[in-house]
Amino acid sequence: MSDARTPAEIEADIKRRRAQLAVTLDEIGVRMHPKTIAGEAKAKFVGSVDQTLGRAYVSANRAVSEVKAQFVDGDGAPRMERVVPVALLVVGVVGLLALGSRRRRG
Repeated sequence: MSDARTPAEIEADIKRRRAQLAVTLDEIGVRMHPKTIAGEAKAKFVGSVDQTLGRAYVSANRAVSEVKAQFVDGDGAPRMERVVPVALLVVGVVGLLALGSRRRRG
C-alpha cells in the first residue's frame, strides 16, 4: 500500500502546520517578552519574601510565647517570683543609664 497523498491533502497539511507554527511562535513571543519575564521574576521574589516573612513571624510569635510563659502561669496570672526580679533589674539598668547620662553632661 502506497502512502501517496493528493496535492489537496499536502496543501491542507501545510496550512495546518503553518497554523501550529504561528501559535507556537506567538507563545514564544509572549514568554520571551520583557514584561512577562519581569512579571515572573517579580512573582518569584514576592513569593520568596512572603515565605521569609511568614517564617519570621512564626519564629517571633513562638519566642514571644516562650518568654510570656516564663512570666505568666497557665491561668494568666503573673508569676511574681519571676516578674519582681526582672522589674528590679530593669529599674537598676535604667537608673545606671540615667546616672551615666548625668555624669557625661555635668
